[in-house]
Formats: sequence, structure tokens, C-alpha cells
Amino acid sequence: MEQQLERVKEILKKYNQEHLLQFWDELSDSQKEFLLNQILSINFDEAHKLYEQGKIDVLDSTTEIEPLPYMNKADFSQKELDFYSHIGKSVIMDGKIGVITLAGGQGSRLGFKGPKGTFELDTKPKISLFEIICNYLKVAISDFGITIPWYIMVSNENYNATLNFFESKNFFGYPREYVTFFIQDDLPIIDTDGKLILEEIYKVKFASNGNGNLFSALRKNNIIDDMRKKNIKWLFVGGVDNVLLDPIDPFFIGLTVESKNLVSSKTLFKEDSTDTSWVFAMKNGKPAIVDCENFVEMLSKIKDKNGRYLYREVNMLAHLFYIDALEKMSNVYIPYHRAFRKSSFVNYEGMKQVPESPNIYKFEQFVFDAFSFFDKITLLRVNRHEEFAPIKDFNGIYNPEIAKKLYEQNVLHIESTDTD
Repeated sequence: MEQQLERVKEILKKYNQEHLLQFWDELSDSQKEFLLNQILSINFDEAHKLYEQGKIDVLDSTTEIEPLPYMNKADFSQKELDFYSHIGKSVIMDGKIGVITLAGGQGSRLGFKGPKGTFELDTKPKISLFEIICNYLKVAISDFGITIPWYIMVSNENYNATLNFFESKNFFGYPREYVTFFIQDDLPIIDTDGKLILEEIYKVKFASNGNGNLFSALRKNNIIDDMRKKNIKWLFVGGVDNVLLDPIDPFFIGLTVESKNLVSSKTLFKEDSTDTSWVFAMKNGKPAIVDCENFVEMLSKIKDKNGRYLYREVNMLAHLFYIDALEKMSNVYIPYHRAFRKSSFVNYEGMKQVPESPNIYKFEQFVFDAFSFFDKITLLRVNRHEEFAPIKDFNGIYNPEIAKKLYEQNVLHIESTDTD
């Protein structure tokens, strides 16, 4: 242990992180060993670079922004809806579809202890976010006679709790052999002075590094090889918290396949021109999602000759990737975005402290940064009230009560009608 300790001291001195050992004399032998191994596993070069890099989302004067074509589902005739849906159903029935659920987060913003996917809507009976997704997948079994492989990306923080939850619920009656969990990477959290923070006096605090880590996590966990063995061609990628997001949408699948693009995404119309939500656009000739704070406000008001807004399509985290596209991205470096957040930490007195305002930087990769590695993307605008009811927190517009109401109106009502 002494040799390890000396090596760790050298590393910490080089990166000005000596405070991580400030409680060394108070630790048990097992805690000392844990802390040394954890510190030795940290890529301090990367952490330092990310901190110094700062915000990467600022557009410089050489950035060219152009409209990115999109389609509106409301504009399709019934004949067209049936045509593309038929193509999608054929793909589903051929067993060429898999589903990836991004579920690495905790329910802390909801005041909920545990993986976010285990949070339950207050329906009768109550239903968890994971079970809602599973119920959508079960429809494929009843409608198409096919069981969809389900891949769930979790984090180091919530892996055990997620697995235990599925075990306790008997996987909601879904065939276990079709459910695969894999773990995304994490990064140390850094405060505003560039210091790594402690979660416990013997433990550096980490956080999962965003949904964009999906691609490298697929490679590291040999998931893409598993998908190819199952002859899967298309993977739907969605978050865990949108209770109206049906991952098996024949129309969306068929439209994507027929467009011959390797990537597609559902979008929502941004109703407020002053809303700073990022929007889809062509950035330097490639599909991208762009930070609207860098736009002149008038840009959000520009329409084409048919009266369609050109820069009003926003991301709803509902994507479809051809498997070759996933494999390509698994070998590509995706940039990090810096978020300013609140996080509890161990202070210099060894006490757990909960800040009243943001105090740390968290670095995250986003799935949408993959779009710029392709020449084209299929964009489909959908109805917000029919397909978008995420649960983010208790106080905002995306809260459990609203999600419950929309879920009961759009899903439970339809299910009860089908049963009658």
C-alpha cells in the first residue's frame, strides 16, 4: 500500500488535488485501499482538460447555419400513413428491431431515492417508468408475434438497484433472455475551483457522463456484436422518463427505412420563439442540434415560402439508428458539454454539505452530437400532446401529475377501449 500511496501523492500533487487525501489518517485499511484504487483509476488529464475547456457550445463567426428539412406527421394522408406503417410492420415482424433505453439517472430531482426508471406513476394500480416501456414492448408480442430485444443502459450508481428492481418484479412478465443491461462510463465531479469533490471521506464523487456515452458503452460491453448475432438492423433509442414514447412505432420505422437514411429522429414544434431550447439545423453542412442562445431571435421567426418555420424543431430524445451507424459512432470521439449543477459534498471538516446553489461542473456527452457525423437525417415532427410527457421534476412543466394525466388519456384510455 505504501508504494501505491506514494504514487498517488505524486499524481495528486501534479494536478493540485492533494485534498483528496486530507482524511487519510481517519480511514480504515479497507477505506484506504478503496480510495487509492479509485484515484489511480481516474484520468486526471481528461478531467483537467474538460475543466479548462469550459463551454464548447459557443458558435463562432465561421459557423454556417442552414435549415434542416423535416416532415410533419400531421401532413401525411391516411394512405401514406398506411404505406409507411406497412413497411415498418414488416421490419418488426422480421425481427430486425431492437430497443435501447437510456436509464443511467437517479430520481433525485423528483425527491425520489433510486433509479429514475423505478419511479412510479400514481395510477391505479401504480406503474413504474420501466414497466410502462415494457408494456409497449409487449404489444409487439401480441400484435406481431415477435419479442423485441431490450437493451437498458444503466450507470455504476444505479446498476445494482435497477437489476434488483427487475428481479423483484419478475421482469414484468417479459422474457428475461431478451433483456440486457449494460453500464455507461462515469467521470469525477469538479467544483468551480477545479477541485474534485468527495462523496465520503474515502470516496471521490462520480457521475454518469451523459446519454452520448451510449456508443462507446455499446462497444465496451460487446453489445453491438450481440445485436448482429440476433440479426437486428435498427435500434430505437429513447429515454426512460417519457411515458408516451412508444419505442415500436411502425410508421416511424417505415418512414426511416424508406428514406434510406441511417439515422432518424422525432421532433417537437417549438411554439415560443423566445424559448432557448436547442433546435435542429444544418451546421457547417451537417445535421446538428444547435444552442438557440447563439441565434439571433429573428432566426426563430423565419419561414419558407409555404409558411413553415425553418428553425423550430426541437429534440425529444426519440431516435432510430441503423446498426452500422451505431457501430460507426462507437469508434468516434463525442465532445463533452459542461453543466453547472448542485451537488452535495464532503467539506474540509469532513461533514456532508448540501449547497443552496449550483457548485459543481458535470460533464456530459449527448446522443444528438452523433448526427453531425452523417450527411442526412430523417426528421419527423409529431404531436406533443400524443407523444411527449416526460417526468423531469416536481415543480416544472414536466411533472408526475401532468405525465399521469396524459398517460391516462393517451394510453390507458386506448387500452381500455381496445378491451371493450
